[in-house]
Amino acid sequence: MKKGILLPAYNEEKSIGKVIKKCKKHVPDAEIVVVDDGSKDRTGEIARSLGVTVISHDINKGKGEAIKSGLEYFRKIGVDTVVILDADGQYAAKDANKFFKILGKYDFVMGFRDFSSIPFRHKLGNILWKTVFNFLFGTRFKDTNCGYIGLSKNAMQKLTRIHGGYIIENSLLSEAIEKNLRIAQVYVNVKYRKTSGIIRGIRMVLGVLLFIILEGIRYRLKKFFK
Repeated sequence: MKKGILLPAYNEEKSIGKVIKKCKKHVPDAEIVVVDDGSKDRTGEIARSLGVTVISHDINKGKGEAIKSGLEYFRKIGVDTVVILDADGQYAAKDANKFFKILGKYDFVMGFRDFSSIPFRHKLGNILWKTVFNFLFGTRFKDTNCGYIGLSKNAMQKLTRIHGGYIIENSLLSEAIEKNLRIAQVYVNVKYRKTSGIIRGIRMVLGVLLFIILEGIRYRLKKFFK
């Protein structure tokens, strides 16, 4: 089974090298692809020096577009399973093996975090999002907004609603549910290096919450009229 690791990156010169080296150490048989999303620093240069494939965007298009570019490349080269993780070192590269171990049996695998390790303001938002998402979609997910995600070939072909910003995880998860993909979750370690400002945090929480509510209502209506 051909494995791929996708690292969307924007101005991550301080961490990209460490993340790539850890990915190579823990998943030596994976094809690593960095999507340099219009970085203005040495992100792309450092990634290339470490011998991985780098896809470059001339301008910053956002994480959603970076993921689209990476998945398009993996589909072209015939990769069977892909794991997506952030290039800032927030997630442990070694946990990628947990995803690869069950991908194939499952189509969509999302990590779940120990919320006690998340800064208080982020914790509140994540608990609210998870609670509302599970209520509207009739699910029991432990985490609905983790950016550590694994996709099978089937999922790469069927998932098309890849939005930008902080709604990426919810848009992928809701579409996976809607398209009856086999879904699982695995525990992942996480380290937060910074927290959002209060005003920005409130806007983010409300923006993601609104998206979840609208997606949930659309999903329920679609099921009702089916």
